[in-house]
Amino acid sequence: MTDLRVRPFQPGDEGALTAILNAIIAAGGTTAYETPFTPERLRATHLDGASVLCCHVVLDRDHPVGFQVLNANPALPEGWGDIASFTRRDPPVRGAGTALFAATRARARALGLSTLNATIRADNRPGLAYYAKMGFVDYALRRAVPLADGTPVDRILRKRAP
Repeated sequence: MTDLRVRPFQPGDEGALTAILNAIIAAGGTTAYETPFTPERLRATHLDGASVLCCHVVLDRDHPVGFQVLNANPALPEGWGDIASFTRRDPPVRGAGTALFAATRARARALGLSTLNATIRADNRPGLAYYAKMGFVDYALRRAVPLADGTPVDRILRKRAP
């Protein structure tokens, strides 16, 4: 049984969150990231860096088991936020993504954002299923974006209002 709660990122979370994301990267196939993060680089890009609009952490019995970030992205239209979600896989934490999204949506609304963007690898079935469950719909496709080894993988762009 899990005891989940969500709160904003706090300094000190970065070690556990880096381990979660690096395990996802090591498993392969579900994130565009291929290079492991350091805690410092994760903070700068996803936890509390200059482009971070918000970052929520989901805790199970006070232990971080995932996070969701909403970033400003100059490549997106004004009023849009770029969302990314990462939760522990072994063992998975049921309900973590739904709990995170509720907090992120509330913050996006408070920030006055009109649209949330998710960019998902086409071979990331769990990610595609998650964002569909959260109400995101396809609006664009980036074909054959190469991985570090040159393997082409499409990227599906999905959006929804907060």
